[in-house]
Amino acid sequence: MTSPFKFAHAAHADWTHAAQDCMGQLGAIPSTATLGFLYVSDAFAGELAAILAFFRSATGVTHWTGSVGVGVCATGVEYLEQPAMAVMLGEFAPADFRMLPVLRTLQDVAAQPSDAYVAMVHGDPENAHIQELIERLSEHVSGSFVVGGLSSSRGETAQISDGVVSGGLSGVLFGERVKLATRLTQGISPLGPRHRITTASKNIVGSLDERPALEVMKEEIGEVLAHDLRRAAGYIFVGLPVRGSDTGDYLVRNILGVDPQNHLVAVSETVEPGDELLFCRRDRQTAEDDLLRMLTAIGAQLGSPIRGGVYYSCLGRGRHMFGAPNREMELIRATLGDFPLVGFFANGEIFRDRLYGYTGVLTLFG
Repeated sequence: MTSPFKFAHAAHADWTHAAQDCMGQLGAIPSTATLGFLYVSDAFAGELAAILAFFRSATGVTHWTGSVGVGVCATGVEYLEQPAMAVMLGEFAPADFRMLPVLRTLQDVAAQPSDAYVAMVHGDPENAHIQELIERLSEHVSGSFVVGGLSSSRGETAQISDGVVSGGLSGVLFGERVKLATRLTQGISPLGPRHRITTASKNIVGSLDERPALEVMKEEIGEVLAHDLRRAAGYIFVGLPVRGSDTGDYLVRNILGVDPQNHLVAVSETVEPGDELLFCRRDRQTAEDDLLRMLTAIGAQLGSPIRGGVYYSCLGRGRHMFGAPNREMELIRATLGDFPLVGFFANGEIFRDRLYGYTGVLTLFG
């Protein structure tokens, strides 16, 4: 029987103290440990190179992937807006994974060998072509799956791909022999039916189902919010259904503003006439129900003991969505057991070939 991966997490204002604490938790390093996962709070962004060098030297593990985040998470616990780190040592045959150097352009993707099955990546939100890079990389891997998250920070961002990198997508490519399962959970619930966009210009929606967009929105969000649209900020969103999704997934995007005079709605995504759109709201119970649904499905999909996992959760989730600290991570542990899990709170989550928001993306290794 294969053993669980070694993992550790710690919080401290001084990164050296947190790192030493993690090493104490890791204990003896297995000779089969070949890939390190490292997630650190943005408070440590400036020391990321030193932290990476420390763990590489202390563990003897050569290859590393990871990111900076406003928060990091581990089994049963979330460290949001405090200096912390989480580390896990994966045990994979050297022939079964390959590090992905930073991809800043579509030409960089095309230059990669097409021998991988799944890509686990971390992205720089400053790259304006990040969605195109995700799509192209998904086409490049035989399993058509890219999972990961965009770095989040109140200052500088950075990712890890053997060294500290930035500017694009980077991470690790896994071969077909690596046993893994990956799933996405939505955190927003639809308020009403899907609507067809009938007029639009860039990110401005003019009409839905041949009716003024703002009029449709007001009907669905209810009389109280319709009379004070400022109260809807951060609570009401739009969902853009993903074409071809067999699970009804949709991309959640912010409502940037409205034009009461012309009945227009501005959203944080370019849309076109013919696209579908639905209005959504933040909903704790729906988020919990969907998370539990996802956890049941992914456990059945893996079909073997969990050796370790990586979780990418949106900055808008955690205690902001679930109403209490650690609730999201406690639900994962309660449903799937006390297994090694690390990850971070992202500025956008990557699943299959899309960049999502307000979602959680879980990948398990068996």
